[in-house]
Amino acid sequence: MSSAAPFDPTTQVLLIDDDPHLRQALCQTLDLAGFKVVALADARQLDTQQALDWPGVIVSDIRMPGIDGLQLLEQVHGVDSGLPVILVTGHGDVPLAVKAMRSGAYDFLEKPFPSDALLDSVRRALDVRRLVLENRSLRLALSEQKELRGRLLGQSAPMQRLQQQVASLAAIQADVLVLGETGSGKEVVARALHDLSSRRNGPFVAINAGALAESVVESELFGHEQGAFTGAQKRRIGKFEYANGGTLFLDEIESMSLDIQVKLLRLLQERTVERLGSNQLIALDIRIIAATKEDLRLASDEGRFRADLYYRLNVASLRIPPLRERGDDILLLFQHFAERGAQRHGLTPRPLDSAQRAQLLAHGWPGNVRELQNAAERYALGLDLGLDESRSLAMPTATGGGLNEQVEAFERSLIAAEMARPHGSLRSLSEALGVPRKTLHDKLRKHGLLFSGGGNPADDSDG
Repeated sequence: MSSAAPFDPTTQVLLIDDDPHLRQALCQTLDLAGFKVVALADARQLDTQQALDWPGVIVSDIRMPGIDGLQLLEQVHGVDSGLPVILVTGHGDVPLAVKAMRSGAYDFLEKPFPSDALLDSVRRALDVRRLVLENRSLRLALSEQKELRGRLLGQSAPMQRLQQQVASLAAIQADVLVLGETGSGKEVVARALHDLSSRRNGPFVAINAGALAESVVESELFGHEQGAFTGAQKRRIGKFEYANGGTLFLDEIESMSLDIQVKLLRLLQERTVERLGSNQLIALDIRIIAATKEDLRLASDEGRFRADLYYRLNVASLRIPPLRERGDDILLLFQHFAERGAQRHGLTPRPLDSAQRAQLLAHGWPGNVRELQNAAERYALGLDLGLDESRSLAMPTATGGGLNEQVEAFERSLIAAEMARPHGSLRSLSEALGVPRKTLHDKLRKHGLLFSGGGNPADDSDG
């Protein structure tokens, strides 16, 4: 018989019976059959709240002092309705058996019963439990993927890769370093990491280190005791301590002074914090997600960022792709923000024409998603896109090259923008662009674009 806790994941069978002789005999039967079993004399010893997602089954006598088998069944199924409970009675009470099965009991065994009957019931119950937990895990994973796609909008390869990385890192406890340009959505990623993790019920505390004055940053982060310095009239809990049990998001970490970096490194290594004016170390259970728009390796080489802190933070890192690398995600995001803005202001969403879509795709987006969101808000209000043309085709990050290359890039962006709209055939697409279908087919092949609206473009000729 195992000495593990009742709902330990290694326990397969939890046996509850107030008869010591029968309890010992059943334990021996289960143990000889290879099951890991924990036996209890009283159901009142159980914390049934721990039964959620436990991978075992319960075998319980019905008539017991304190909490009987039916009451135990009700309590357990109030926490996890999919946990199999096999009930045992020596009274041959058929109405009681019917009541037990209607209450959700997996099986009902009448004493005396052969050992094989118990073992067969336990094996079947464990198989059912395994399938329930596998299906539950799959549904949770699909739900989390859907939620993640709803937060990190985009269908481009860089965004799909980021979604997969966030999903993987959310499941572990490691600290994370998020790399991304201004406006790329670093806090959105950090929040997704928190909400999809086991810390989701704990606090999420976001701090912009670049917005904190040097005179208050230490007190803000680590807290202080009353009288620790002039003006410290009462104790203050710092952000790290406030985030205990949850996640702390520290943006613009590159702006922290070297002195604060030393204290942060110590906190990361020891998982303790010491308030200003105190000698007491406070244990922390937090996950740190740091974010930067700079190359911290370069900053450390230049002496602006501690190399040991950089290596400590860079164990698990995520790079958020800039908007200019995300292709047609630009149109998807613009439509999302424009429709949301129109709805908020009680307006009818306006469709984009081909030239506007091409302009969006050609723009360099130095402000990333935040800049695009502002442009979409303007457009929803009936204003122009408000884009700086100097940030468009001439930008090396957008196209580069000479005049011919830029003209071809602009042509490709026009075609790609129109392809993003619903077209059932190559004829419809060619009419929208104002070019013959054969010419359009040649251009699609030249630019490496694949039209999927109405079959193979090669089959849709002018003939």
